[in-house]
Amino acid sequence: MTKTRATAIGFIAVLLWALLALLTVGSEPAPPLLLNALCFTIGGTLGMIWTAASGKLKQLRHVPVRVYIFGTLGLFGYHALYFSALRLAPAAEAGLIAYLWPLLIVLFSGLLPGERLKAGHLIGAVLGFAGAATIISGGGGGFEAQFLPGYGLALLCALTWSGYSVLSRLMGGAPTSSVAVFCLATAVASWGLHFALEETVWPAGTLGWVSTLLLGLGPVGLAFYVWDIGVKQGDIQMLGTSSYAAPLLSTLILVLAGIAAASWGLALAAALITGGALIAARASAGK
Repeated sequence: MTKTRATAIGFIAVLLWALLALLTVGSEPAPPLLLNALCFTIGGTLGMIWTAASGKLKQLRHVPVRVYIFGTLGLFGYHALYFSALRLAPAAEAGLIAYLWPLLIVLFSGLLPGERLKAGHLIGAVLGFAGAATIISGGGGGFEAQFLPGYGLALLCALTWSGYSVLSRLMGGAPTSSVAVFCLATAVASWGLHFALEETVWPAGTLGWVSTLLLGLGPVGLAFYVWDIGVKQGDIQMLGTSSYAAPLLSTLILVLAGIAAASWGLALAAALITGGALIAARASAGK
């Protein structure tokens, strides 16, 4: 597979993740761990069916245990944090903060062997976090102290997913089929913690269940498999930069759905975050 094709396949995940915030809101009032469990059960089952159909089940026996642990912690940690953030803060604001991960991927990838961090990467990082600060300080729906826990969890989301994506590059020998095991292990952990810590509240009505099913099939299913191909075999810095299409599309979808209000502050935050990513990418292209 060529690097360009792998990058294009990875970008499919970006398009799917643009629906993550909308479908998460639609799945209410299911608590975060239960939603994690439902979605990863669907996504992991989908992956195992694909792995079996393609005759690659034997590959899974040769994957080191440390890879399974790493992948499970990455997927479980990010989504538990993400779903919790959207339950504790407005979807548009929390979603945009969580979407600092593409910029962080560009920054962290500069620390990989053979890469180096340049001034443009740092300038891009400052602009990206300025965008997040605009949201927290009231550029979106208005600053309210009770949303701070949600904002904090959203920032942890960004750190978790960017770290997982960049470190996956160092585990390029693990087959993409191993992602199915990550998903199922995440589902098991989520079910256990849900029953221990949460009250069981199922998604409400047809809309809730359809949203949950679509989450498991797309943003919390297929997206992980195509993303794995992209970050391992494609241009990871280009993927990091292009991933900023997701928060812009996600916010637009939320506004069109009537969940978030259009505002100049929200537009400014999106522009700052996207501009920061583009500057960082240009610095990478000039290395």
